[in-house]
Amino acid sequence: MKPYYELVRHTGNQDLFRALDLSIAALHNEIPLHIHAEGLRGTGKTTIMRAVRNVLPPIIRVKGCKYNCHPNAPHCPEHRCLPLEEVKNIGTEIVPCPFLEISHAAKVGTIVGSIDLGKLTNPQEASAAILPGTIPQAHRGIIFIDEINRLADTSPELADILLDVMGTKPGHLQIEEAGMPIIELPVSVSIWAASNPDEEPGALNRIRRQLSDRFDLSINMGRPNNYLSVYSMLEKNNKKETLIVDGQSIAPIGSLDQIVVEERIRKIIAKVYVDFKLESLRAVETMEFAASLSCLLAGRKTVEIADISSILTLALAHRIDGETIAAILKYLDDIKNGCLNPQCLTTYCTSEKELDHPVKEQVDKQVTWWRFLINMLCSKIRFPIKSKQRAGYAGTENGALSGSNIIDPTKATIIAPPNKGLALKELPVEEFIISEGNLNNDKP
Repeated sequence: MKPYYELVRHTGNQDLFRALDLSIAALHNEIPLHIHAEGLRGTGKTTIMRAVRNVLPPIIRVKGCKYNCHPNAPHCPEHRCLPLEEVKNIGTEIVPCPFLEISHAAKVGTIVGSIDLGKLTNPQEASAAILPGTIPQAHRGIIFIDEINRLADTSPELADILLDVMGTKPGHLQIEEAGMPIIELPVSVSIWAASNPDEEPGALNRIRRQLSDRFDLSINMGRPNNYLSVYSMLEKNNKKETLIVDGQSIAPIGSLDQIVVEERIRKIIAKVYVDFKLESLRAVETMEFAASLSCLLAGRKTVEIADISSILTLALAHRIDGETIAAILKYLDDIKNGCLNPQCLTTYCTSEKELDHPVKEQVDKQVTWWRFLINMLCSKIRFPIKSKQRAGYAGTENGALSGSNIIDPTKATIIAPPNKGLALKELPVEEFIISEGNLNNDKP
């Protein structure tokens, strides 16, 4: 596999590289950032994501801990109840950053955890213990899922587990086994996923919209449109690979604690959420978090509007339509250039005034047609009904109907039938009922 920094970047994959850089910076600060890359098959989504494995910064953990406990904040069942002095006596070790994958054949026990049969069947010292699954072992690291749309469609129980893991930061994981106490774990793991929305079963936001919303950033992967990019790929394929050891090619990453998000920036993000009618609060949380990471990678201390603009499409592409994203970008650009007061969004937010004249005329025609139909139906009823064209439903002129459509018989106009009713035995049955014999007689 080609080293991460030797992969060719072009217009089709530059957003994915940008998102991965942000996620690596978040990982360095012990905060997960979930990424979903969509695009046509063969465009390199999986190749790029898997190549990151060799450039991730190593982690320090409690020596021998399968849950990757941080020495200063142990969380696993074995170490979280111990005093910190005793944890320090156990010692620490530096290990590669976890980068694990969940396949479509995975079971709940393999990704969450199950009974440790090795300890249970130990003839010298048999004990009941839990063997951590893929997710607990990836704590403080990354889990990659290829074709997540297919996994969400065929394994809904695994998708439910991912919802819990990605729902909060850190996420929540519960291990349950018969005869064992329930184990609850906080897990800080970044979920990276790839999918081909043009293939069965379709796009993730149509299969499991709730899971799609859990991803902080969504990237639409494209193909290279410059022949020089394709030429560079072919040229590098014929060169010998040079492995990057111990992350030597990684530039130093600072701490998010040094980044300042001013009140003005937070107000702008809040105005965008309310006035552009965004649904998910995760959208604004991701906007602020990703903008802070962008500022960190740029080597600045204070978040600027340009940081929000640079990550906006990644944070909102799977949540709102492209026209709304373009309107938000124009709004941010005008604020940046001093052309607009952040408190004013009247020229950007969708309203009835912004509808095109042909659209308004078509809507008016439909409303007029329905009003005509209602009036025509009302005219067929014996007691007159006012149409509710203006001030709501006012009832009938003589009070037969109230606002709740209940008839008052004392006020309704009742017309008796012209003739006296007949008993059933007096009805001419032969005029209304034809027997099978009569039908046979009628045949030629």
